[in-house]
Amino acid sequence: MPELPEVETIARGLAGRVTGDVIESVWLGSKPEPLKSPAAAIVATLESRRIAGVRRVGKHIVFDLEPERVVRTLLSARQRNGPRGSERRKHLAGKSAPTPSSTQATAQWIVHLGMTGRLVVCPPDSEMAKHTHLVAKLTSGRELRFIDPRRFGRLSVAQGFEAGGSEPLEVQMDHFVSLFHGRKTPIKSALLNQKLLRGVGNIYADESLFRAGVRPRRRASSLTREDLRRLYPAVQQVLREAIALGGSSVSDYVDADGEEGFFQLQHRVYGREGEPCLVCKTTIKRVVIASRSSHYCPKCQK
Repeated sequence: MPELPEVETIARGLAGRVTGDVIESVWLGSKPEPLKSPAAAIVATLESRRIAGVRRVGKHIVFDLEPERVVRTLLSARQRNGPRGSERRKHLAGKSAPTPSSTQATAQWIVHLGMTGRLVVCPPDSEMAKHTHLVAKLTSGRELRFIDPRRFGRLSVAQGFEAGGSEPLEVQMDHFVSLFHGRKTPIKSALLNQKLLRGVGNIYADESLFRAGVRPRRRASSLTREDLRRLYPAVQQVLREAIALGGSSVSDYVDADGEEGFFQLQHRVYGREGEPCLVCKTTIKRVVIASRSSHYCPKCQK
């Protein structure tokens, strides 16, 4: 499942490609699983909306959408003053479009990629991939498609969307310490709890715990404040490094341009069971905690 760095990478790529474009029409497939909101609500919310921006919230990709009246005003003004015909369609999605205020972008399209979900921007005549569940036709002449073979991804719409938990790249250290201090669950499970920190997943929890020198099985309550103060920068450092390298392509993950990430080449413990630790040469071990694989070095992590 894409984690924070992968979702951040995709959101940034999409923001650069579709911000300012207008959704003309929406087609939805027949499979009900991807639809967290009713189909009619998704269509009604997306159609005739201008994409004000694309951002990540936890593991969700959020498209901020301008109200229909703002889009109509924008289109009318450009039809009066802008180029005509086919050139007009290109102009509508141009970077010169005014940026809406936060109060204008009142509706959100929320995409959770699940295990295998992808968002693809492509020409309308490109081959329709199997397991395509949504096609948004854009005024620029392109299409934005949601593809998900395993159908664990979710599509929904909302107003004022917010996710639970703290943003790991923004949370202050004292608050981070308070999130985990005294909890009886294993620290690995606590890091994966989206109600505490949103966006951290299996890969980056393992990598953060290794850098902090903490074993994944340890109860969070057994960690000293000093342990947690080491874990705090480790989490942020790992996430920022992974974002800079476009995420980890350990399965079928690719970014908005179809490119693989490179952080998997920097993994120190995740997926390295049986291999020597890059620091002390001790064999990396794998354990299962709450049905999730966890990788660690028995010597470097206490």
